[in-house]
Amino acid sequence: MNVTVRLAQQPEADALLGRSPLAVLVGMLLDQQVPMEWAFSGPYSIAHRMGGDDLDAHAIAAQDPEAFAALLSEKPAVHRYPGSMAKRIQQLCAYLVHEYDGDAEALWRDAGSGRELLRRLQALPGYGKQKAQILTALLGKQYGVTPDGWREAAGAYGDDGSRRSVADITGPETLAEVRAFKQEAKAAAKAAGPQGKTGTKAGPKAKKTT
Repeated sequence: MNVTVRLAQQPEADALLGRSPLAVLVGMLLDQQVPMEWAFSGPYSIAHRMGGDDLDAHAIAAQDPEAFAALLSEKPAVHRYPGSMAKRIQQLCAYLVHEYDGDAEALWRDAGSGRELLRRLQALPGYGKQKAQILTALLGKQYGVTPDGWREAAGAYGDDGSRRSVADITGPETLAEVRAFKQEAKAAAKAAGPQGKTGTKAGPKAKKTT
């Protein structure tokens, strides 16, 4: 895998995201309750602090939990909630080790359909349906992972020309468009009252991912 993305808006972090399937999974996991650029720069920060140029699922899963949480908590922190996210990242990596021998790309390498891809992503620790659909859209739109039916599996996030999630971020302009869409959606949900709110719960409060 070697593609050009601009999710973190930082050259080194984006270069890692362009070549590392595990970095993409971790960045997507971190993408809640923090700005998108902060979340997707997280994989690079973790790799750098672990003394490498990529992430390794076996190495992360084997880390002492307290030491790994401390690593994410170093300033600048990798996430607003570094302790809880450290636990989730280790759970994700342990799952990948157990189910895919640590090979993150195996999640989509032989997925025969968009429905199967979505099922595999939704089974990941820390991933609900919404996050799995957004990642399905991101993989299809920017990473060339396009099994039959991937757009349908991704729901509205798979629509061409949409500006509703990280799947549609290709630079500063599209980032601004996605943020505007999210602000409008949030305002509409607030105006609709409690019954108008949607999204999955993750972390201390419920918030939508990008």
